[in-house]
Amino acid sequence: MKRQLTCLAALFGAFALGVGTASAAGDPHWEESGTAYTDTLGGGQGLASRADGSLLYRGLIDIPLSLRIKGWNHVGDPDIAEGHVFDAYQGPDTATSKMFAVTTPAGKRYEYVHQLNPGEKLNNSFATVSPDGQWMVSGEWGDQNRLQVFPTPLLNPSTPPTGGELKEAWQITLDKPVRDIQGCDFVTDTRLVCASNDATGSLFPEIHPLLQVDLPRKLDGQPITGAVKSLFAIPQRSLCTGTFETEGVDYDAKSGALRAEVIQPGVCAVSTTVYSYRQVTN
Repeated sequence: MKRQLTCLAALFGAFALGVGTASAAGDPHWEESGTAYTDTLGGGQGLASRADGSLLYRGLIDIPLSLRIKGWNHVGDPDIAEGHVFDAYQGPDTATSKMFAVTTPAGKRYEYVHQLNPGEKLNNSFATVSPDGQWMVSGEWGDQNRLQVFPTPLLNPSTPPTGGELKEAWQITLDKPVRDIQGCDFVTDTRLVCASNDATGSLFPEIHPLLQVDLPRKLDGQPITGAVKSLFAIPQRSLCTGTFETEGVDYDAKSGALRAEVIQPGVCAVSTTVYSYRQVTN
């Protein structure tokens, strides 16, 4: 359920919209088109667009008690595909597995557990499903040269129909390293956008960049290399000062709206800003 804080929207909304991202003349680029707000505990981890255009938000209070009891204490940026909701869960620092929960349109939840491979980090920051529904992409924290690819739980016939073990299928090797990816979403069969929480400016000129990953072909179950570039810096606007945190990202294929979340700093951290963009041509 979308949770918007009207009073905080009024308080923090007195900022002008950006003029858009730089691009060569005639090339499509993303232009900022709006700003909304959600409460951080109920929506600060990520978001996904439903078929009717409404938004599903995820926050720490959305973790079901039954999953908390099993040790799953963090939920990441979700995705929705064919009416199914895909949630990425991780456990404590001692965890040796991560979990993806799939909720069907009828409300039935199935749990798919992935045992960590040697060298794999326990982080499970997001889940995004390819447009054909067959592959699910996820990612780890820190500096990475890859994104992980799994057969999509439930939708890919190679996975158990009622939950169970989920093995990594292969990887997307990245031609440039990325850092602290909080969410990715498919824009097309061969393009993802990813939100980075990197505030150093050492990997890309922008801080908190929105990245684009271009693939030479659609995902097909074989290893593939993605070309990474930075599109623009996700805004950091607030009446409070301190550290901002980039969170989830979503692309609504039906409306063409791209959205990215940023948790505000300091006492304003109760509010998460949702920036909206639309692709335009110069």
